[in-house]
Amino acid sequence: MTEYQSPPARDADPNPPANTLGMHRIMFAVENIDATLARLRPHGAELLGDLVQYENSYRLCYLRGPAGILIALAEQIE
Repeated sequence: MTEYQSPPARDADPNPPANTLGMHRIMFAVENIDATLARLRPHGAELLGDLVQYENSYRLCYLRGPAGILIALAEQIE
């Protein structure tokens, strides 16, 4: 399960951030996050924030699809 420590949860927003309470999302493990982003963008996927690196373990990002659904992608760094 995911629990956000920071930033604190915010009230309702038409384009809420990924850590908004009650938001449902799914995370996919991908082999090449850059190629996956390039493939999804023409279909209306919008990157939320930045593509980030967590320590020396993962590259991560959130996307909002054309229907407003939040999707997280994670690429394990080898």
